[in-house]
Amino acid sequence: MAAPVATLAQETAADRQAPSAQESAQATPTPTQNGQATSAQADVGRELVVGLYINEPFVEKKKDGSYTGMAIDLWRGLAFALGYTYRFEEYGSVRELLEATASNRVDVAVANLTITEQRAHIVDFTQPWFDSGNRIMIASNQSSFGNLLEGLHNAGYLKAYAWIVGVILAATVLLTIFDRRFDPNFPRRWRDGFAESFYTVMLVATSSKPTTRKNLFGWVGRIWQGLWLAFGVAVVAYVTSTVTSVMTTLSLTNQITGLDDLNNQLVAVMSGSAQEEYARSVGLRVRGFGHLDEAVAALLEGEVAAIIDDAPVLEYYQHTHSDQPLEIVGRLFERQKYGFALPLGSPLTRPLTLAILAAIDADQVDELKSKYFGMEDY
Repeated sequence: MAAPVATLAQETAADRQAPSAQESAQATPTPTQNGQATSAQADVGRELVVGLYINEPFVEKKKDGSYTGMAIDLWRGLAFALGYTYRFEEYGSVRELLEATASNRVDVAVANLTITEQRAHIVDFTQPWFDSGNRIMIASNQSSFGNLLEGLHNAGYLKAYAWIVGVILAATVLLTIFDRRFDPNFPRRWRDGFAESFYTVMLVATSSKPTTRKNLFGWVGRIWQGLWLAFGVAVVAYVTSTVTSVMTTLSLTNQITGLDDLNNQLVAVMSGSAQEEYARSVGLRVRGFGHLDEAVAALLEGEVAAIIDDAPVLEYYQHTHSDQPLEIVGRLFERQKYGFALPLGSPLTRPLTLAILAAIDADQVDELKSKYFGMEDY
C-alpha cells in the first residue's frame, strides 16, 4: 500500500523557500504501515527533474522566484511522502513541457495537464486528481463607441450624415444672408449672425418645433418653415433608426454566449493545450499563446474574439483581475481530468498514482481545492 501523503505542515522550511528554476527538496522517507520504505523510495536514488508550466492557480511563480499553487502543493506532499529529492525546471508552454517529458528530459511534469488519448501515446499519466472542463472568456466591452462608428461607416451611414451636415450648414449660411438683408434687428457681425442662424436651424432640425422668429416673407415664409420642420422630423428619424440598426447588428454579431457563437471567429488558446486540440478538431480558427495574460491582452485589443481555456484557470484570472473588462460565458463543456505526466514506462508512475489515491482518500486534495478556489465545484 502506498504511503499516506504528508500534510503541508510537514514540509520543511527549505522546501518552501527553495529557488525557482533549480529548486530542490529532500524529504525523509515515510514508512508504510509495516515500517518498510516504499519500492519507489528504493528505486529512485537521484534528484528528479520536475517540469513546470506556469498556469495560475495550479502553478504560480512568486516574486522571490519560488513556486506555489495547487499542483505544487500536491506535488510537494507526494514527494515528501515518497522521499523524493527534486529540482524544478520551468517551461514556456504546455507543448514544450510535454515534449521534454516524452524525451525523458523531465521525470515528472507538474501542472494541470489534461489527460487525453493523444497525449497518452507519448507520456504516462498518474491517477487524475482534478475534474474540470472548458469555458469561454470574452471582453465585456465589445459594443464600444469605436465599434459603433465602424459599423456606421461600413453601412454607408456616415456618408449620409455628412450630407445632412452639409445641408444644415448651407441652410445656416442662407438664413444668415436673408436675415442680414431683411431683418433690421438681426446681428450685424457675421459671427454673431451665423451663430444665431445656426442655433435656429439646429433647433428645428433636432426638435422639429417651429421657432418664435418673425415671419418676414408672408405665405412663402410659412411654406419654407413647414418644409424645414418636415426636414427636421426626417433627420431625427433617420439618425435614430440608423444608429439603432447598427447597434442591434453589433449586439447580434458580437454576442458570444457559447461555443456555437465562435464559428468564423478567431479564438485564443494556449499552445499545445488540450483546448487547442479540441478547437482544431471542431473546425475553429485558433491562435496559440504561451500564457493566459498574453491571450487576454490580445482579447482586449480585439485581435481575438474569445479565449478557450480551463474553467478554473479562467475563473481564477477573472477573480484576480477584476479591474479588467472580462466576462466568462457559456456552460462548462468538454469535461476533462488533470494528472501529472511522466515518460512512457516510468517506474515513478505507479507509486505516484498510489500516493495520489491516498491523498484523495484522506481528503487532502479537497482541502487544496478549498484553499485555492474556496469551494469544491470541480
